Amino acid sequence: MSAWWVIVNPNAGRDRNLTERVMAALTVRGIDHEIRESASQEAVTAIVAEGRDRGFDAFASVGGDGTANLVVNGLLSLDWASPPTLGILPAGSGSDFIRTFAIPDHVELAADHLLDESRSPVDVGVLSGSFGKRYFLNAANAGIAARTVVEANRLPSRLGTRRYLAGFWSALAKTEPDDVRVECEGKEIIEKAWNVVVANGQFFGGGMNVAPGAATGDGRFDVQVFAGPRREAPFVIRRVVKGTHLTHPAVRRITGRSVIVDVPETWLIEADGEILGTGSFTAEVVQDRLFFKI
Repeated sequence: MSAWWVIVNPNAGRDRNLTERVMAALTVRGIDHEIRESASQEAVTAIVAEGRDRGFDAFASVGGDGTANLVVNGLLSLDWASPPTLGILPAGSGSDFIRTFAIPDHVELAADHLLDESRSPVDVGVLSGSFGKRYFLNAANAGIAARTVVEANRLPSRLGTRRYLAGFWSALAKTEPDDVRVECEGKEIIEKAWNVVVANGQFFGGGMNVAPGAATGDGRFDVQVFAGPRREAPFVIRRVVKGTHLTHPAVRRITGRSVIVDVPETWLIEADGEILGTGSFTAEVVQDRLFFKI
């Protein structure tokens, strides 16, 4: 059984004893591990590099999707003889990537998944734009979904995943549809739209089934453009929650391994719940560089 290098975001969720809780969960299960707490986002990269230098090739991220995003960026910034393995022990307000694999949203129950050697290659996306280059694991958004992240982060953490839906209504009042162009392997969508999704996983936004047709190992993104007037957005978002929105006339969908997304320079861009910057970007699927612990 692999020894795990465990990176804890001590500010994730509302559990002030998170590190002790994780240590107890791994110890009682006999899982060999070492734990490091990340004092900041910048510290994660150094902690990942320390683990690699210590000979670890299995890394567990403890936190939400944002923490996992930082760990993935740290892992893929390094050279590996063979792909490392990522495991996730969910502890943040948003842990959506693991929903695609039906991993429990509970530290102790998720720890059971680290007990054996089963793992699966997982695609990763890489974004390039004015913000530089950034890897993402679950999904990237331009437009209202990125604005929703900002609004949700202003709300009390006690709301849990409900913060994202509440944040959407606040973001809706501040977002106007604008001209968008998306090109994906010879296919093109030109619309006056209010959001563009580039999805690897199926769920985000606090459990919304935004990309029910996405697969994390098929080498393709699930790309969606949400168009139409702003008054249509509330009707579409209600269907997004259950994953029934793909037949709505305001939603355009294409798939592919490379995407060009042209949006207004002022539009926010987010990936895995982290705001990266603004404006247009490209996205590429990266394969065979990471395993995920199922």
